[in-house]
Amino acid sequence: MTSAQTSHPPAGAGRESGPGPDPEELQRSQENAVMQMLDVPAVADELAARFAARGHRIYLVGGSVRDALLRGTGASDRDSGDLDFTTDARPEQILEAVRGWADAVWDTGIAFGTVGLRRRDQVIEVTTFRADTYDGRSRNPEVRFGDDIEGDLIRRDFTVNAMAVELGERRFVDPHGGFAALAQGLLDTPDLPERSFADDPLRMLRAARFVSQLGFTPADRVIAAMTGMAGELSRITAERVQAEFSKLILGAHPRRGIELLCDTGLAQHVVPEVPAMQLETDEHMQHKDVYTHSLVVMEQAIERETDGPDLTLRLAALLHDIGKPATRRKEPDGRVSFHHHEVVGAKMTRKRLRALKYPKVLIDDVSQLVYLHLRFHGYGKGEWSDSAVRRYVTDAGPLLERLHRLVRSDCTTRNRRRASALQRNYDGLEDRISELRKQEELDAIRPDLDGNQIMELLGIPPGRAVGRAYQHLLALRMEQGPLSPEQAEAALRAWAAGNL
Repeated sequence: MTSAQTSHPPAGAGRESGPGPDPEELQRSQENAVMQMLDVPAVADELAARFAARGHRIYLVGGSVRDALLRGTGASDRDSGDLDFTTDARPEQILEAVRGWADAVWDTGIAFGTVGLRRRDQVIEVTTFRADTYDGRSRNPEVRFGDDIEGDLIRRDFTVNAMAVELGERRFVDPHGGFAALAQGLLDTPDLPERSFADDPLRMLRAARFVSQLGFTPADRVIAAMTGMAGELSRITAERVQAEFSKLILGAHPRRGIELLCDTGLAQHVVPEVPAMQLETDEHMQHKDVYTHSLVVMEQAIERETDGPDLTLRLAALLHDIGKPATRRKEPDGRVSFHHHEVVGAKMTRKRLRALKYPKVLIDDVSQLVYLHLRFHGYGKGEWSDSAVRRYVTDAGPLLERLHRLVRSDCTTRNRRRASALQRNYDGLEDRISELRKQEELDAIRPDLDGNQIMELLGIPPGRAVGRAYQHLLALRMEQGPLSPEQAEAALRAWAAGNL
């Protein structure tokens, strides 16, 4: 296979029965066609000129090339943003080449051959050809620099990321058929997948991420290797797993990525609570299992996003029912119940997201959404009191809009009349919330007297008694709505008479 293969020759090429196109000419025409799709930024040419002047070759490589080709074919408007280059220059030679040209340089990755830099508004990474070996027990490689682009590309994770453009000669380098794979939407590895995944097991999770982000289909041998090597993911730190999982969840097709994780067994090492839902039957008896229902809820939540992908909402939608397996009960009438699964699920969600090292704010928000997602079903036909509506809003706090989207998405019944009734009921709840907001600024409910006023009226110093009085007045506000100053003072004195 040549170092510039872009696609397979046409059927019949090379047969003895008749003259065919010259292979080298065909290859050049394919390269030219590919190069026309690539919009190489001016900053890349500037960098190439500096390396060429010092006798070095430099290539645009990896996701930069992949995404440029996707844009060129109209398959995606995805832009990877940063530019990645690889070169035969050693790290110290890279530093010399960019000195005086780069606006900023950082060498935190120089031990691995990588120099980062910024030129105007463009962030760039330049890495020396690599030919690492791994010990098979950790992610730490024995760093060895390579001498040619072909040896570097075979180390890449997938063929669609193993394409390069030699900038000096404008030569397209594709020794592993990455362009053909890109056209087919096929995800395969340049080397044997078992060898590639043994080098870095995170690549298996990255495969699911690319399925989600780009809609690719993994090759059969990739799926087989992922299934057989799923346990190797335990070698990877939680932080790196979390980063890939978040990108998967935020992709255009997260359901496909989650299904691949579950089908291959990788989910057992990332979010084992998700495949565990495959064993359960939803209480509405309208879905194959809770797992399928949860994936549908996630898809419906995505449809309700208004400001781009929302990691908090998507995680809450995926995990909202993970408490069902632990709470499953068969009732005397034969129906299946999952009482308090939202309480159990919120605790499980918190534990899983902590294990994945998510930030505390995100953990709190997702867990609270899981905890609150079922509360609306007590609303019935609108019989909630104003105080119940206030509590719903207060408990949701800044998550209220997300809670609206999650609750509406949780309606997946195929019974159109029931689905319409549920949506109408929620319409009614939102209308009541809107009216109460107009009346009393519901988003910032506070007692009618603050702490200083409580201490002044009761003649008491700061302490627990002030907090108890404050909570009493807050409960009154929730139950009765705003009180006049006279009513609030009378209520405070009445409480104090029996509690101080």
